[in-house]
Amino acid sequence: MTPEKILKSVFGYEKFRPLQKEIIDNVLNKKDTLAIMPTGGGKSLCYQIPAMIFEGITIVVSPLISLMQDQVDSLRENGVPAVYLNSSVNWDNYLEIVRDLKSGNIKIVYVSPEGLNTSRMQNLFHDCSVPIKCITIDEAHCVSEWGHDFRPDYLEIASFRRQFPNAVCLALTATATHQVQSDIIQNLHMKNPEVKTASFNRENIFLEVKPKKNALNQVLECLKEHQKECGIIYCFSRKQVDSLFDSLKGLGYSVSKYHAGLSDFDRKKNQDEFLKDEIQIMIATVAFGMGINKSNVRFVINYDMPKSLEEYYQEIGRAGRDGLASHALLLYSTQDIHKSR
Repeated sequence: MTPEKILKSVFGYEKFRPLQKEIIDNVLNKKDTLAIMPTGGGKSLCYQIPAMIFEGITIVVSPLISLMQDQVDSLRENGVPAVYLNSSVNWDNYLEIVRDLKSGNIKIVYVSPEGLNTSRMQNLFHDCSVPIKCITIDEAHCVSEWGHDFRPDYLEIASFRRQFPNAVCLALTATATHQVQSDIIQNLHMKNPEVKTASFNRENIFLEVKPKKNALNQVLECLKEHQKECGIIYCFSRKQVDSLFDSLKGLGYSVSKYHAGLSDFDRKKNQDEFLKDEIQIMIATVAFGMGINKSNVRFVINYDMPKSLEEYYQEIGRAGRDGLASHALLLYSTQDIHKSR
């Protein structure tokens, strides 16, 4: 089948979005590609459609278990044979997945960067009955210097890629300066890659920047504009997250929190409640949000100034994934600059 036929018959779209077809053609022609496309730009189709055409499997390195599950569930609903391999898979399910892989019944395998480095995964993918045709790295900016402190195993993807030199490499991200692009290409050992960059303008997001005066009151004013709507508030530190959470909780708002100081159980529980609209507002550090598949986030507030432009763009990109009008409010102060430095 052609990409156009798969687009319509499997995914239900009449036409490609900007750059999708060019990236898909690159992948099908085995040309390494770095694709920089905004959130909501349709990055996933750039590897999902070639995966259905290739005689073999596509490995997708993805940062979050919840995102893998969402993607796999969606693909299976559309009749695409896809699986994920992560810590949530029990031994019996793992053996069943291995059998399906070796029999050629699977097209797409989602793995975490940490899982990719395990000996069990290495042995599986080196099995000669599992031909790897494409290695896709989602959230590829994590291989750059500003991201890999969050997910250090992203830097180990290159060694895995070198073990399969005949597989085409596709790196996907929503934002990348020239330095970050260079880092991605170098750290992933991409071979003469083509860089495809879509417009960064998210026309449905209203960007508002204000000097921080009385930050809590400024947040409350924004929340009044978005009553009963979902949003994320980003803070610089865990301490600030806890403090703002206590303040908003005390005022009766439907809030939760997310940062590295919470247990794995609590982080997962809080994230799931937010994804399921059981709570409306998530207060978090930068640790939250990467790959979050939630379409109805109507506002993102930066309570403190982000550390970099890339970080800011990633964070506001979690708003308005459904294309509807959304709001990004950034509060800044000279103290924030000193803290970042």
